[in-house]
Amino acid sequence: METKAGDPGAFAHFDLSRVPSPAFVVDEAAIRRNLAILADIRDRAGIRMLGALKAFSMWSLGGVVAEYLDGVCASGLYEARLGREEYGGPDGGKEVATYCAAYKPDDLAEILKISDHVIFNSPGQIARMKPVIDAARADGQRFDIGLRINPLHAEGEVPKYDPSQPHSRLGFPIDQLRTDHLEGVDGLHVHNLCEQDFLPLERTWAAIESRIRTHTKSLKWLNFGGGHHITRADYQRDSLVAFLHGIKAETGLELYLEPGEAMALDAGILAGEILDVIDNGMPVAITDISATCHMPDVIEAPYRPAMLDEETDGPATRLGGPSCLAGDIIGDYRVPGGATPGRRIAFLDQAHYSMVKTNTFNGVPLPAIWLWNSETDELKEIRRFSYEDFRNRLS
Repeated sequence: METKAGDPGAFAHFDLSRVPSPAFVVDEAAIRRNLAILADIRDRAGIRMLGALKAFSMWSLGGVVAEYLDGVCASGLYEARLGREEYGGPDGGKEVATYCAAYKPDDLAEILKISDHVIFNSPGQIARMKPVIDAARADGQRFDIGLRINPLHAEGEVPKYDPSQPHSRLGFPIDQLRTDHLEGVDGLHVHNLCEQDFLPLERTWAAIESRIRTHTKSLKWLNFGGGHHITRADYQRDSLVAFLHGIKAETGLELYLEPGEAMALDAGILAGEILDVIDNGMPVAITDISATCHMPDVIEAPYRPAMLDEETDGPATRLGGPSCLAGDIIGDYRVPGGATPGRRIAFLDQAHYSMVKTNTFNGVPLPAIWLWNSETDELKEIRRFSYEDFRNRLS
């Protein structure tokens, strides 16, 4: 899997020695540029735009996100709470839409209190949770109910990231959808993309349009989920706007998009340091950045993250992390200036997903989090993690 981003932007001029190692550094100016693009699409198309916390939940920027977007989407109780508490805007009026593949009754009762839309994975689950839903409404809570459908139309490059993979657990198969399944349902949710441009969305709609049209009169909204790389330079934004206008005119439904990566695309780096270099048939360097702990998608996808200022020729060095996992390998790189102990390095486009997926396997420390503004050069530490953070998640 090839990364679709990797533009260094202002980080081409950032001095890596300004932050401890390892550290995530997020450029607020780049985040704002991305959010402004999303807001422009929202305004031109006349839709609602939510930011997906599963991809980027640096809540110290919650107020910034609220300046541009209509709210956030969450994947469960904790993200819903974070969205309500940190992304509500000055008046707390921003939307929170929550989807989870399956809810526990106690969690759902709390989610209904803090969400504007609660989206279910199957009609059966809606029916089983009806007592919880009815009790919440009897208590005066107001929310919409949504149903996620599986379009049964594969567009993903990697099956494990494709919601329409065979036997997928995500969404109710659209070929099984009946009118009675939508009793009490306000909207449909269709998430079928992963790091993709406009054309896969257009093809997905073409595959499901006739089935959706059967039900539009009973619905209020249609949510096209996330996976839209709208802020990527080559994204067909005008085509997206025209497409959304057309669907609104034809169906009369309120439309939603839930970009995640697009909020933070090319807006952050993960900076680290080479600790040691050995020769084992090729140069092999140990870094304080761990693929398994700090960039798990490198192993799970897998993919090769772009390196800041990587050289175009010369011998390659295999870079790996400090953990005991033999597969803790980031990849083979031509390290700028050569791979020597003490050399600072950085990987590009690490603000999304890497930050939310970090873990402390082997007691490997979590990277610090720093916020930089490339326009003002203001740099501040947001969080530094300690032994206590590792210990307190254990028992």
